[in-house]
Amino acid sequence: MTRIITFIAIFVISVVTAQAQYEKGMQEALTSWKNDKPEEAIALFERIASAEEQNWLPNYYIVLINTTQAFRNMNDKNKVKILLEAAQSAQDKLNRIALDNPEVLVMQAMIHTAWIVYDPMTNGQKLSGDVMYIYNKAYAIAPENPRVVSQKASFEIGMAAYFGQDTKPMCEQLEKSIELFANFKPESPFHPTWGLDRAQSELEKCKK
Repeated sequence: MTRIITFIAIFVISVVTAQAQYEKGMQEALTSWKNDKPEEAIALFERIASAEEQNWLPNYYIVLINTTQAFRNMNDKNKVKILLEAAQSAQDKLNRIALDNPEVLVMQAMIHTAWIVYDPMTNGQKLSGDVMYIYNKAYAIAPENPRVVSQKASFEIGMAAYFGQDTKPMCEQLEKSIELFANFKPESPFHPTWGLDRAQSELEKCKK
């Protein structure tokens, strides 16, 4: 009986210790990203991901950071290619463990969108349908998720503007997303909360 109690105690302690290490690592990584140290943040997330293989969040942030950096560096085609390939590598891991997670679906759509921006003539026709399919799938799963609504609307605005179509319905969806952001409650301190600033910026463009 004493052995069983000791074993349980050791197991509980190990679980609590692992959770504490995970939380510390995630906080350090997110802080590094916030402090504009993307490479440092990615290195930390990669370390966490290797220890937390069934946890989608570390790889999610690897995808998000790489894709965000790609959008910011579109003038450097070689760098964008490296960033998006790294993003897709982490996304492939996400797709294996959390394929129907709406946040994960948004990431895949964003990677495709970055490839379209990277080379519109080559990738626009090839990937635009995939992006809309992914956003529609995410919306069917989580119509109240603010990132799903805002990112979907933003992409649709770009498509509508390209084809000379009315963007008013998509702008209304952006307004809806801002309301959703106000009421959104993440499942943990490490779950995604980003997107409000971009939605507000896109809505301002609608008013011009």
